[in-house]
Formats: sequence, C-alpha cells, structure tokens
Amino acid sequence: MDHDNTYYLITHTPAVLVAVVAIARATRLLVFDDWPPGVRFREWFLVKFGDRWGSLILCPFCTAPYLAAADLAWYVAGMEWSDPVLYAWWVVNLWAALSYLAAILVAYDQPEE
Repeated sequence: MDHDNTYYLITHTPAVLVAVVAIARATRLLVFDDWPPGVRFREWFLVKFGDRWGSLILCPFCTAPYLAAADLAWYVAGMEWSDPVLYAWWVVNLWAALSYLAAILVAYDQPEE
C-alpha cells in the first residue's frame, strides 16, 4: 500500500464506520419504526408498487443497500462539490449513528422490574 492509499484509508475509515451505523438506523426507521413519516412512506410505497415490490420497503436486507447507495453518493458529492455538503453529511450521519447506538445501549441496560 503506497502513501496515497494509506492516507485515503485513514481519512475515510471513520466515515465508513459512522455510515454503517447511520444506515442501520435509517433502515430501521423506514422498515420497522412507527415514526409517522416512515409509516406513511411504507403505505404509499405499497399502494404505488404493490406486493411484488413491497419487500423493498418491508425487508431491511432489501432496503439497506439502496439507503447505502444514496448515503455514499451524498458523501462523494460532498468530497467533490463543497465542504458544506460534506459537513451536512457528517452532521446527519453522526446524529443517526449516535442516536442508534445510544438506543441499543439503553435497550440492553433496562432496570429489572
């Protein structure tokens, strides 16, 4: 691995880790959660595309790749276009990743009744 590849790997590895957790959160939000915009989107998608394509929004393994592609495109656009676009990517992805990790920790740290 030459110097340029090492620099690239070191500078983008944190973004990849944050993105994985953020995409997991977004997938859960769209596929499982009762968040009203997510519920409305699922209902609209099922009416619009029917049962044949319904698994794309009802299955986390089907939804996550598309969310990952959109998130990756946003990140790359920020690298190419401007710092504010990349800054916005970091803010949104860190918020999603941190909130999801915090929720997971709390779920496994419930007091006994």
